[in-house]
Amino acid sequence: MRIAVLADIHANREANEAVLEAVRELAPDRIILLGDLVGYGPDPVYAVETAARLVEDGALCIQGNHDEAAASDGPVRMTPNARAAMIWTRAQLTPAHRGFLAGLPLTADLGDTSFVHASAFDPPGWNYVSDAGAARRCLDASSAALILCGHTHRPAIHYALPGRMPVPFTPLDDVPAPLSAMRRHVVVAGSVGQPRDGNPAACLALLDTAARTVTMVRVAYDARETARKIATADLPPWLGMRLLVGR
Repeated sequence: MRIAVLADIHANREANEAVLEAVRELAPDRIILLGDLVGYGPDPVYAVETAARLVEDGALCIQGNHDEAAASDGPVRMTPNARAAMIWTRAQLTPAHRGFLAGLPLTADLGDTSFVHASAFDPPGWNYVSDAGAARRCLDASSAALILCGHTHRPAIHYALPGRMPVPFTPLDDVPAPLSAMRRHVVVAGSVGQPRDGNPAACLALLDTAARTVTMVRVAYDARETARKIATADLPPWLGMRLLVGR
């Protein structure tokens, strides 16, 4: 089975449309959305409605921390830029949009593969899998051989032999990385809408369960247009600037 995994779209229409066009060309068997449909970006209504249509067509969609915040009326405990964007995002969404976000599951499983936005360790705690210790906690919290997550906005693979500390690996863009049957893996799928690995191109992960590989597919898009829309919406300028440099 070939599975396209899209994480951290963050209301970036230009990036998401470019990625979905790439997905159509890749023709995977399934699509998984790893959450954070909204937040930061200027097109939250588009992001939610597009995800809802994909779910109707058979995609799985996981809830991210920005989705949880957008569905809530509670205080926004985020960085100042993220908080400003979230307050604006809430004002754009209808009760139906917020209901869709509120109803998303925190995790999903397909066979021996688990999908979660942040970490299998305390999913509602929104922990980052950004080092070996966090990867180990993620693996220890699950029986799955393979866990796919997002949240860090940086593509990575952490692999571990039984009883050993995971080893981090930065996969090459557009090159299939092997997933050994003798190891367990945490794959961080990068970000569609706000990459932070120094490459401004959108990122999706293509998992091939038969070949036991995962590929970080990079897709160029018009980040300047997204940045322009962020400025027009009077959102914090850094949210647009960072798209241009992938930070």
